[in-house]
Amino acid sequence: MLCCVAFEKHLLIDGSNSLHAWPELRALLKRDRDAARATLSQRVSVLHDVEQLRVTLVFDGRGGELVIERPSGHATFTHLYTPSGTTADDVIEQLVGNSVDASLCLVATDDRAERQTIEALGAAGISSNELLAQIGRADERQRTQVSGLRRENEREWRRPKS
Repeated sequence: MLCCVAFEKHLLIDGSNSLHAWPELRALLKRDRDAARATLSQRVSVLHDVEQLRVTLVFDGRGGELVIERPSGHATFTHLYTPSGTTADDVIEQLVGNSVDASLCLVATDDRAERQTIEALGAAGISSNELLAQIGRADERQRTQVSGLRRENEREWRRPKS
């Protein structure tokens, strides 16, 4: 079971912004919006799983209500779809503004005005490229952890039983 204390830092991602910022996702977005969103979600999941960040992907929606999805089943990994007339920026600002400690919030967006707003609220901001670099470091850390576990399991398996 995942412990909530480990997930005290909250990464909020402007999903639509990231979909347009990363070339691979931008190309996929032209063909299949749902596949592009799923790919983005899969890519950032390593930050949840390895770095133990609470992750919220916020997408501009089209419906009448805020839609909340938990694709992994964990309350600490969420997709939010804004109602029509409300932007992802609006929701991110509300989440940061309503957080107990905004300094524990990190917002990924390339929107300068949004970065200034969330930083004024006490959160930190990173660009889509910085987010991609964090994902790369977390991927490498995960590979190292898995490799170490694999070696440890092989040693245990080959050890003679007493």
